Amino acid sequence: MKIISKILVLAVLMTMMGLLTLPATPATATPAAEDQPHMLQALEALKLAQRNLQQAIPDKGGHRSAAIKACDEAIKQTEEGIKYESEHH
Repeated sequence: MKIISKILVLAVLMTMMGLLTLPATPATATPAAEDQPHMLQALEALKLAQRNLQQAIPDKGGHRSAAIKACDEAIKQTEEGIKYESEHH
């Protein structure tokens, strides 16, 4: 689980540093959400990590499954953060 957390953090940091480029806004972005480029890029990085994990060979002692669940939660929290800022900005 520690490795997956490090990979997710690395993906987010690389995105924020411009080393990993992803679409700036998802299709569901609202005008206020567009003012949150780092959150949107982090969201896309998390979704990419989730897709890669889902395509990986299963049965890694439960760690792949746990990493997918961690991505699910991280995506949910990031989306909620974007929504909160959009509603309160």
